[in-house]
Amino acid sequence: MFAGPSRSPGTASPGSHLAAPLAPELERKHQAVRTLLRGLGSSITAFSGGVDSSLVAFLAHQELGARSLAVTSSSESLTRADFDLTRALAAQWGMAYRSIRTREIDNPAYRANPVNRCYYCKSTLYGELAGIARAEGYAAILNGTNADDLGDHRPGLLAAQEFAIRAPLLECGFGKADIRALAAHLGLPNAQKPQAACLSSRVPYGFSISPAMLTQIEKAEAVVKRLGFAQVRVRHHGQIARIEVPAEDLPRILEHREAIERELTGLGYRFVTLDLKGFRSGSLNEGIEK
Repeated sequence: MFAGPSRSPGTASPGSHLAAPLAPELERKHQAVRTLLRGLGSSITAFSGGVDSSLVAFLAHQELGARSLAVTSSSESLTRADFDLTRALAAQWGMAYRSIRTREIDNPAYRANPVNRCYYCKSTLYGELAGIARAEGYAAILNGTNADDLGDHRPGLLAAQEFAIRAPLLECGFGKADIRALAAHLGLPNAQKPQAACLSSRVPYGFSISPAMLTQIEKAEAVVKRLGFAQVRVRHHGQIARIEVPAEDLPRILEHREAIERELTGLGYRFVTLDLKGFRSGSLNEGIEK
């Protein structure tokens, strides 16, 4: 028999103290998403470690207790740091958690890296989650999609529609700022975690993806992060590594240029460049028709 919720909806933090009250409109959305989750009865959350899916997983756990399950795919496209974060958060929150290994990289359509690559990735993931839901009796599958996601190139949204994935944050009108504010209010430790798309998003469309390439990208970004840069992308252009950091960090990263160049060439890049426009989420989507 399923257990009840592990925490009352009025509890403002998984940690130490109650936070200040939320703004009225955000509190309305907060209660609306809790009501929605309770009404589902049971759920699986696609949990990547980002703040969006973390908030959904956390609230589903609070409202549904053992009737909620958070599932992370430890595929090659997820950084090991984010995978480790999902496990740590699940343990901290005491929620039901499972890791699976999806094999989207085995799909030639995914490896070819077309502009709708994300569709094949999400179709693989949602297909696996749908199988778990059918076998174990979960009523709904959830993701962290929100209102701000609708303006970008996101072929994965089509896969979500095909598998009838619910997006509680989107359904209740949350944007990214709302999500971060509520996550901070609730004491989620990753409330201000920089956005982190999958590693395949660093590769220009049309260039074939391999596990070795994704490992190279992950190691290159880790080099820059160790130097104190929280938001970084290493875009992979064959022998060229194009580094993006926020524009305000451009002067500071140049102070480390020799170390970065040495370590990234050691990883197999021939040229290491810095993008003078600075970090842009989804910069490889620029110029494609939506």
